[in-house]
Amino acid sequence: MIRIITVDREYGAGGNAIATALAKRLGWTLWDQRLTDEIASRMGSDRGEVEAREERCDPTYYRLVKAFMKGSFEGSLNAPRLGVVDTDHVQEVVRAIQTEIADAGDSVIVGRGSAYLLGNRRDAFHVFIYAPFESKVRRLRSLGRSEEEARGLAATVDRDRAAFVKRYFNVEWPARHRFHLMINSSIGDDIAVDTIIDAVKRCDEKHK
Repeated sequence: MIRIITVDREYGAGGNAIATALAKRLGWTLWDQRLTDEIASRMGSDRGEVEAREERCDPTYYRLVKAFMKGSFEGSLNAPRLGVVDTDHVQEVVRAIQTEIADAGDSVIVGRGSAYLLGNRRDAFHVFIYAPFESKVRRLRSLGRSEEEARGLAATVDRDRAAFVKRYFNVEWPARHRFHLMINSSIGDDIAVDTIIDAVKRCDEKHK
């Protein structure tokens, strides 16, 4: 029986909104910003610092500083006390939290590598949300982004996600074979939610 739904998405395709509506319809717990808050809490860090390290690799200069600290006797002593937030550390915490979430069940998890981390679970259903470029730009504009900003974000954020998935899961994002369902959100958020729920029900019935 499906107890976890992961929702990966292209930036601007509305995956977050669809996941929110999906969790509400099912009466399940949504793990999106809530997951970020839990990571920050466990790391004793600021939420903004965690957000800056989610689903993206550390910049080159940051990795160089971290490597220097690890190679330095003084740095190795002080690093834990400094509470340095980097993607490696965030991913360690994410793995632990997502395993707990999956074991509890009745959850919708947005991104954060969940489709790859939980890929071997038989009680998980994995969805990918995409959209045409212009559709993504229109959605971002409706959320208050300028035309230039919307186009820039739609063109660049997914490159960061692809690099992140390649580094931490060694697959080419979005790795279509990892998903049970891929939906073009230009059909409408409500239809997308209906489609996911129907697919999950059919999947459950098939395995009864």
